[in-house]
Amino acid sequence: MELHANAALSLKGRRQLAHRVVKGGWSLAEAAAAAEVSERTAAKWAGRFRQEGEAGLLDRSSAPHRVANRTDELRVGAIAALRRLRLTGAQIAQALSMPEQTVSGILTRIGLGRLGRLGLEPARRYERSRPGELVHVDVKKLGRLGCAGKRALGKGPGRRTQGAGWEYVHIAIDDATRLAYVEVLSDERATSAVKFFKAALRFFARYGITVERVLSDNGSCYRSKRHALACWSLGVRHLRTRPYRPQTNGKAERFIRTMLGGWAYGAIYRSSVEREAALDGWLWHYNHERPHRALNRQTPAARLTELNRNNVLGSYI
Repeated sequence: MELHANAALSLKGRRQLAHRVVKGGWSLAEAAAAAEVSERTAAKWAGRFRQEGEAGLLDRSSAPHRVANRTDELRVGAIAALRRLRLTGAQIAQALSMPEQTVSGILTRIGLGRLGRLGLEPARRYERSRPGELVHVDVKKLGRLGCAGKRALGKGPGRRTQGAGWEYVHIAIDDATRLAYVEVLSDERATSAVKFFKAALRFFARYGITVERVLSDNGSCYRSKRHALACWSLGVRHLRTRPYRPQTNGKAERFIRTMLGGWAYGAIYRSSVEREAALDGWLWHYNHERPHRALNRQTPAARLTELNRNNVLGSYI
């Protein structure tokens, strides 16, 4: 229990004072003197104990029961509706002729202070139960390095060297275990996507994982006939997200954010070759050493071991 900063008595002291007055027959003056508080304080705790018992000895909120100038619920509902139309706080304040600070406070209170890049729809979280049941794939474009960029030097967003071109980081992450495989390629064409996918299957196979399904966005490399034929020949079912719905492939999106912060922008590299050379070490750290919040602080490798053990035990039940 949290007490007020200026509370004269602890919960134990309040209980002792109240028991002395209510059950012990002490006078208020005697109980107050023993507890070194005023008779008014003694009367307050003794009275609350008589009416409410032990619960009456807890601190009460100092907030007023009624706020005269609180915004009515109809107006709050209008603010929420306009926010769901993606209006900013300033635009809502102007439309409703309200102070911007008031609107901002209401939006924060009702949980709509930040829209987020994925919109306002509630998250529909899911997690596959078997390793390999679903693997998420995606591609992240990175500027090729010739020297350290502004992001690495703490001077704002990263800038690629003029005319240096791009590198394409292909990623694959298992839905159940978050075990990940990453490879840096020169493009994001269908040929490269297929090459990476085959390498990813070999990577997962080394961990005893057989990939059943793969989920991607609607990038041209994933819509190609070459990629469809590769999935068919490898016995993997290919699923694609709905257009403009990156939430569906959210595990890949979140892994990319972690990868950028931990590897791509996590150190100062003199060249793209040096950056790529650091990838294997970071990926090993991610898969085997880094605790994952969504896995109850387990590493992906530890989660794989746990799921394999549970699946083996389940097959004998």
